[in-house]
Amino acid sequence: MNNIFYFLGELINLSSSYILIAMLIVIGVYFTIKTGFVQLRMLKEMFRLLGEGAIKGKDGHRGISSFQAFCISTASRVGTGNLAGVAIAISIGGPGSVFWMWIMAIIGASLSFVESTLAQIYKEKDGDHFRGGPAYYIEKALGLKWLGVLFSIIITIVFGLIFNSVQANTITLAFEKAFFIDKKTLGIILSVLTGIIIFGGVRRIAKVVEYIVPIMAVAYVSIAVFVIVKNIGMVPEIFLQIVKGAFGVNQAVAGGIGTIVMQGVKRGLFSNEAGMGSAPNAAAAANVSHPAKQGLIQTLGVFTDTLLICSATAFIILISGENTKGVSDGIQLTQEALVSQIGSWGSIFIAICILMFAFSSIIGNYYYGEANIEFLNGKKLWLILYRVSVIGMVMFGSIAKIQVVWNLADFFMGIMAIINLIAISLIGNIAIKALKDYREQKARGLDPKFKKSSIPELENIDCWEE
Repeated sequence: MNNIFYFLGELINLSSSYILIAMLIVIGVYFTIKTGFVQLRMLKEMFRLLGEGAIKGKDGHRGISSFQAFCISTASRVGTGNLAGVAIAISIGGPGSVFWMWIMAIIGASLSFVESTLAQIYKEKDGDHFRGGPAYYIEKALGLKWLGVLFSIIITIVFGLIFNSVQANTITLAFEKAFFIDKKTLGIILSVLTGIIIFGGVRRIAKVVEYIVPIMAVAYVSIAVFVIVKNIGMVPEIFLQIVKGAFGVNQAVAGGIGTIVMQGVKRGLFSNEAGMGSAPNAAAAANVSHPAKQGLIQTLGVFTDTLLICSATAFIILISGENTKGVSDGIQLTQEALVSQIGSWGSIFIAICILMFAFSSIIGNYYYGEANIEFLNGKKLWLILYRVSVIGMVMFGSIAKIQVVWNLADFFMGIMAIINLIAISLIGNIAIKALKDYREQKARGLDPKFKKSSIPELENIDCWEE
């Protein structure tokens, strides 16, 4: 039995740490070049688009706005990993891992643009809103329905069920420590709240995360800014630690440059989910006039997650110096670092942040599963069964110890990401042509509008009528 678990662990490590990361880097660099560094050159346009409302369809419904779709994907991206994962990366790889986290966010942002633009192009109309994602463009553009079905099954199980149980588990552990609240009681409360939101449909989901995401991000970053300003004299030294550590200077004892790079790369990629195939499910829901608009907005989501939230955690830890004491890692390190800077209420603040981060992730993760349940089977009964299962997994996760389940989820998420990366490598040229069309219309002073004929070779397109 021990040999089986060892083999499984090695398989997970190989798929999620080496094969997947190599693919993400190579394909990310490729699309960065092919798009003309879209993630940097069009940063100003991303912020401008964030304020656009949803366009009105022929039926009079406006659907989900770009900002709401951005919030759904950011809700899933920004979770406990931003607080605990960064701390683990620094504990293992040192300050230099933060530098590689930043680099991978910049490279990975091009993947986010491509996959989200493709999700918009190949989306489907579903009542008064849209749905789509990798399963849809795999079937429509590549004609591989079986592969789309496999992707849908994996993402539904991993994000909708397993990851949600892990998020619920983190919430109850944090609150049990900070407020001495019984895990079963809090589990019941979380399950009820989850049920109220997800049974309200995609619009209620969008409305909830539209408020939670900005509040949690602003609150957490504000505390980080306070800590930085309070210790402004240390900032140049912190940057020096990060840059020197990134290239292995004085890091031989910590495992060398390989460990530093690997930790930074993993944290950057697995936190912002760029190229993983999850965020496109939310991107497809937006009602916009051009697919590239949502591609640009989702690119901004990568920066929000990694360059903003993860960096906030990194600076709090490095300024405090708690990472050099070797007492703890993960969420405990983040808590101790903040307590050292703002007092004992810092631990309570982190617990509240975990509640908002993790609960919003539950809602965002749920929606990814919903979009794929509808791809697999459009019958209402299956969607109801899925919703009940999500609520059950939230309750299960609140009281269970689920490390083995988490390891399995990492493995299957790696498989999911590899499927998506192969797909966007084959059809990414469509997204690049959509970006060219967008830029050409902008150059003529127009508000870009997309239609099927904008890219002549497009087939199996359900939306974007003439």
